[in-house]
Amino acid sequence: MSKYDDLKRYLSELGSVAVAFSGGVDSTFLLKAAREALGERVIALTATSCFFPERELEEARAFCRELGVRHIVIHSDELKIEGIAENPKNRCYLCKKELFSGFLRAAAENGAAFVAEGSNMDDNGDYRPGLQAIAELGIKSPLRECGLWKQEIRDLSRELGLPTWKKQSFACLASRFVYGETITEEKLGMVEKAEQLLLDLGFTQYRVRIHGKMARIEILPEEFPHLMNDPVRTEVADTLKKLGFTYVSMDLTGYRTGSMNEVLK
Repeated sequence: MSKYDDLKRYLSELGSVAVAFSGGVDSTFLLKAAREALGERVIALTATSCFFPERELEEARAFCRELGVRHIVIHSDELKIEGIAENPKNRCYLCKKELFSGFLRAAAENGAAFVAEGSNMDDNGDYRPGLQAIAELGIKSPLRECGLWKQEIRDLSRELGLPTWKKQSFACLASRFVYGETITEEKLGMVEKAEQLLLDLGFTQYRVRIHGKMARIEILPEEFPHLMNDPVRTEVADTLKKLGFTYVSMDLTGYRTGSMNEVLK
């Protein structure tokens, strides 16, 4: 576990830290390492909004209680940030700049010298304007600093007994919108409920992308048969139409991260 030791050493040298904690695979792993390295000199910061499913917030709260880490929940309203609702190509930059500025204030108010976030080496290969905002604000990225890749984080999480080692990858609900499409609280709710249905039906990795009134479902190719067989196919189609989608489609390429960025290439 040499990289894990490197990570704890890096965090220890920071002295005290506030971890931007979503409850996902990466931030859970980072928070665990920070707790081991810094003890009570670590706090967890979670932003809750219509971009963040309620189930993720409850899981984040439960883990902090279990780990014994002070957890501060910050209520934010990204749709009030100028330009966000129009979903421009730099949406993630605008959102991260506002969000992490708030985290910096909360860290200072609670005696944490630095704010750390959980991006990893895999995040270097896609269009990630949010990383620019993080760099501009001086936010620490310990997992990237220590050269940790996603699969390594999952493997180490399993060794550490973390419940998130096989948790599906998650990104904020705004990432489900095609660039230029107006983001509303109603549409975000449609996406959240649609993805909750897929989770309840046993799909392990999924996205419901929204294109106007059409839902484009991404799942792993090996799970295509599960979706196409009745009664699952009928339940998914009927439920999504009740949520407000006119058309329900399945992407034959299957699940992949950042599929909305393919139009930028």
